Amino acid sequence: MNVPSRQWLLRCYQSALEAVAGERCVADALGRLRLAGPLWLVAIGKAGPAMARGALAALGEGIVAGLVITKCGHCEPLPWPCLEGGHPLPDAGSLAAGEHLLAFLREAPGEARFLFLVSGGASAVLEALPAPLELESLVRVNDWLLGSGLDIHAMNRVRKSLSLIKGGRLATRLRGRRAWQLLISDVAGDDPAVIGSGPLVPDRAGAPDPDDLPPWLRPWLGLAPPAPAPGDPAWAAVETVLAARLEDALDAAEHTARELGLAVHRHREFVAGDAAAAGRRLARALCAGPSGLHLWGGETTVRLPAEPGRGGRCQQLALAAAGELAGRKDVSFLAAGTDGSDGPGEDAGALVDGDSVARGRLEGLDVDDCLARADAGSFLEASGDLLQTGPTGTNVMDLMLGLKE
Repeated sequence: MNVPSRQWLLRCYQSALEAVAGERCVADALGRLRLAGPLWLVAIGKAGPAMARGALAALGEGIVAGLVITKCGHCEPLPWPCLEGGHPLPDAGSLAAGEHLLAFLREAPGEARFLFLVSGGASAVLEALPAPLELESLVRVNDWLLGSGLDIHAMNRVRKSLSLIKGGRLATRLRGRRAWQLLISDVAGDDPAVIGSGPLVPDRAGAPDPDDLPPWLRPWLGLAPPAPAPGDPAWAAVETVLAARLEDALDAAEHTARELGLAVHRHREFVAGDAAAAGRRLARALCAGPSGLHLWGGETTVRLPAEPGRGGRCQQLALAAAGELAGRKDVSFLAAGTDGSDGPGEDAGALVDGDSVARGRLEGLDVDDCLARADAGSFLEASGDLLQTGPTGTNVMDLMLGLKE
């Protein structure tokens, strides 16, 4: 791979992450809101600790109590308890976190005002279940959803129907007390009702379509009590602010590319659907398009086989793109999650070029076979193309950056 090309793509990707970093975005948003304490803080999701740091920087001792709930391995030293729940599959920690949150709200005084910081991953790391559902049922549902090929909107409709927190039900625990929620959007259209499954937002999406679901899941739909209706006075106490979104990350990548002297081609398409099909489509567009940096954003899906291999949607997309780029010396392509996590492993995505396929084949691997087995990560490890960032403190879906010289 051309070394400057790789460096340019990584610089643009890093600039995008910095622009939507949770600490920075929350501090900026609170400055615009001009909120002052006393406030009771709740931060939920993959970016929860980073967002909490931003609130601490902006409000300091104005935060009188706090609770942070995040993905396993993402906790960090903070002035308040930091709990961990499972992700992408919820676990016992997710249910324990749900109990702690409900107790935190119940024990806060009647005059308390709340600041909620919500980011992607909140749906898994936090949960409270209606009877008779238990952890085993919750894990089974989420495991099926992750391999179903359904988009995030359809998945969240199912999650909301089985929760005492999601779909606006958490708002009933406020008992009319004032609350602000700052959101980092990880969904297309930036709909607050979808981010983190909308714990403090009226649910207008409706019930899931039973025809999309396996028979064993259907009897569990509707076990949760109804949330306040969209016109209920409870919603007047909650103010919602978007602190960061995918477009902000793309803006930053574009700005950096122009500083590097690159022509920029911003594709307005939201990249969705099957990851491998999307990878092939984007790679063909890159090869046929003009020189410069090509930018896309979105979130694809992968329908998992019975025994999936290693990797996530960005790796699947990048490997499919590599198949289209094979033999080219003038193109390189990066696909990575903004949260630093792509699938269940520690990889954020991959940066491939025209030699990636040849490097993987030298290790005895085949592109089509790895794609069919959802094992893109094994191929990309062999080809030396995986990216690792560690937790980024944000989550605004996925970035796809292609460079044609």
